[in-house]
Amino acid sequence: MGFVKEFKEFAFKGNVLDLAVGVIIGAAFGKIVSSLVEDVITPLILNPALKAAGAENISKLTWNGVAYGNFISAVISFLCIAMVLFWIIKGANKISKKEAPAPAGPTEDQKLLTEIRDLLKNKNTL
Repeated sequence: MGFVKEFKEFAFKGNVLDLAVGVIIGAAFGKIVSSLVEDVITPLILNPALKAAGAENISKLTWNGVAYGNFISAVISFLCIAMVLFWIIKGANKISKKEAPAPAGPTEDQKLLTEIRDLLKNKNTL
């Protein structure tokens, strides 16, 4: 019974459940970002740029039998996804940014110590 109880305590701790929720939400968010890149950014920005460069179907590029077009396509997709995530995180940070509270003035003890320090300075300079 010790093993079952120990496993139950581990499996239902807040950290494990938070991690599970994070993984599920992360997977769903990944689909959103992928759709944004594949369905919006690629047709609007990337396809016209590839047509202008004369490389409409980049994934079919080969050189001496090596299909390097798929690799270039994967790199471009990664860069697009990274840029979208950067914009999303930057926007989220701007929204959730809290202003720092104004620093509190000196306490009574600090004021008294400052006065004592100033008096000692004046006494030593005389």
